[in-house]
Amino acid sequence: MDANTLALMAQGFGNALEPMNLLMMVIGVTIGVVVGCMPGLSAAMGVALLLPLTFGMKPETGMIMLGGIYCGAIFGGSICAILIHTPGTPASAATAIDGYELTKKGRAGKALGTACIASFFGGLLSCISLYFFAPMLAQLAMKFGSPEYFWLALFGLTIIAGVTTGSMVKGLMSGAFGLILSTIGMDPMEGTERFMFGVDELYNGINVTCALIGLFSMSQVFILMEKAIKERGSIVKFHDSVLLKFHELKQIGPTVIRSWLIGNIIGILPGAGASIACFLGYNTAKQFSKKKEEFGNGSIEGIAGSEAANNAVTGGSLIPTLTLGIPGESVTAVLMGGLIIQGLQPGPELFTKYAPMTYTFFAGFVIVQFCMLLIGLGGCRIFAHIAKLSDAILIPCIFVLCVVGSFAINNSFVDVVIMFLFGVAGYLMRKMGLNTAAVVLALILGPIGERGLRRSLSLSGNDVSILFSTPICWILITLCVLSAFSPLLMDWMKKARKQ
Repeated sequence: MDANTLALMAQGFGNALEPMNLLMMVIGVTIGVVVGCMPGLSAAMGVALLLPLTFGMKPETGMIMLGGIYCGAIFGGSICAILIHTPGTPASAATAIDGYELTKKGRAGKALGTACIASFFGGLLSCISLYFFAPMLAQLAMKFGSPEYFWLALFGLTIIAGVTTGSMVKGLMSGAFGLILSTIGMDPMEGTERFMFGVDELYNGINVTCALIGLFSMSQVFILMEKAIKERGSIVKFHDSVLLKFHELKQIGPTVIRSWLIGNIIGILPGAGASIACFLGYNTAKQFSKKKEEFGNGSIEGIAGSEAANNAVTGGSLIPTLTLGIPGESVTAVLMGGLIIQGLQPGPELFTKYAPMTYTFFAGFVIVQFCMLLIGLGGCRIFAHIAKLSDAILIPCIFVLCVVGSFAINNSFVDVVIMFLFGVAGYLMRKMGLNTAAVVLALILGPIGERGLRRSLSLSGNDVSILFSTPICWILITLCVLSAFSPLLMDWMKKARKQ
């Protein structure tokens, strides 16, 4: 790193620490956490809604505030996921698996503290990558073509077995259900309608956010209603500290590092996003854990794996956005739009002509992580009151958030109906022991895999050898095989040890 870059970094931190920039960071993170807490209000929606407010600001100040909303919303989604089994964003779907189990055991504070600390370190480490490895990592992402995206999606689907507790067959059934649903809408290659049944609102397929709200949130309403009838609402109370002990920090440390690497790489790949990274981080944490039996029953490693990965995506997704003008995910697409509106074109000029502004934003993004840590840990006691609400208050509140959140996506009642149908399906699946997270994962990955496969075959004249044509393909194939058979291998080794 040359002296000029170091000088730009120092200047960037000096500019980022100006009072107005610090104020915008705090406001941005706070708004982001609130947005993340509300089911259906994604980080992209929060950034897009407040984008007009930045037009009168300096470009770097506006970008810092939007970056704060981005990071705050990704973390904020974990709060409802942990407290009421209602992921505020798709990126927190995996967090709900173990987070809510800890809440039911009266350890909501521990779960929230783990999520906040893992989010902080995941985001902070991704900022370091943004500073030092942007050119190298951007080149890696550029090497991904259609065949690589097909294998990436398939690799993601193989982890369904890892995120499923209990019967692997039930997990695969859930995944197959999600894949079938992912085919609804317009054919990505031919433009013909598929399984729309005359409903024009399904032209772009099933909205993942609606499915997420229904499967996790509305189904939870039905569960709580049943519980209120049978048990008259025994409420889980919040007793423990949000601060982790040294041995707990030591326990999640390796998981955070692994999930940071996963989230950073996933963030660089356009279209992958935090919703995939959280499951990959969770599954990897489970594979390397010495306490696998805790996963699905309340594991802080599971929470750390999910949250570190999804927050590591934030810095990673900015790398192709700022260096190449290729958004890593929907939020960075909105951020890129904000840059263009300000007259700034993403690309090499941001690191030459507009380098001071760019490095001010980088420095602000680092400081945003500390704001998120302080607001997250300091506000955990306030957020935890959600878990203390009686069922009589909690049920209508979640119901209203589900309806408003799903309607706000496209201002369409069709989305509300879809959400409700997924709620019924999620309730029935949970009663039958089927995995709702597997449905969401398959719903997200299905279109990515289909586009990758069909584009590959179209380019090669239906020659399947194109799927095995690059070293990256073979690396992903190896990962697919290892991921698919590792649960079986682990079970076999466990039985062998007992014998």
